[in-house]
Amino acid sequence: MTGRFTEALLGARRPVIMELKRQDAEGRSLFGDRSVARIVTEYQDAGAPCLSVVTGRWFGGTRELLREVMARTHLPVLLKDFIIRRSQLEEAHRAGVSAVLLTASVLPRSTLDTLVDHSLRLGLTPFVEVASEAEIGRVPRAGECLIAVNNKDIATREHGAGDTGRSVSLLPAVVGTGTRCAVSAGGIHRPDDAARLLREGFSGLLIGTGLLRADSLPEWLDVFDRCRETAPSVRRPGGPHDHGHLEGTI
Repeated sequence: MTGRFTEALLGARRPVIMELKRQDAEGRSLFGDRSVARIVTEYQDAGAPCLSVVTGRWFGGTRELLREVMARTHLPVLLKDFIIRRSQLEEAHRAGVSAVLLTASVLPRSTLDTLVDHSLRLGLTPFVEVASEAEIGRVPRAGECLIAVNNKDIATREHGAGDTGRSVSLLPAVVGTGTRCAVSAGGIHRPDDAARLLREGFSGLLIGTGLLRADSLPEWLDVFDRCRETAPSVRRPGGPHDHGHLEGTI
């Protein structure tokens, strides 16, 4: 049902979409000797509200990975791939996912409009990925979409560390669309950086490599929790969230 993914994220104690991605942009394994079943169990035990599964070939993804995850979880799942046709949405719907990635930078406006409309008709939440104010301005039916700022660059196949400053600078424009859920995605490795992005005003985060490379997922999340609880916050005057937006530093 449309909204299940968004509602799960907004209602979570830790609003982190935990991602399964076989390899990073440089082709290095992120799973190591861990099975899909083990990673799904670790994420569920950690209280993940939603999962993301990367099926794109840049990151070693396959449809079999999606099928295996779907068979092992009850959580809402985001399918991450380059979707450019309605038939791909219908395939995603048959697979049972709750949300689909739509990348604004690779979709003409008319195609993005069509894919958002078709996603919603199928009961899928459009997870629209943006990287500029121009792309944010092209998101149709934003109030029904989840809008995610990609901190990495598609043009370079997402090589490099990423820039979470992009998320911070674009947040006012994202919120201005009327979306219920603004997400910062990619390039989030440290738990203190993750906590800072939530304090800036993001509703959720999508983290893959940072969690998959953590020496201990429970310890990473414990630090994340402590940073959220203890970091000082101050009200940002005159900003887009002046009715309650808080900002702090670590």
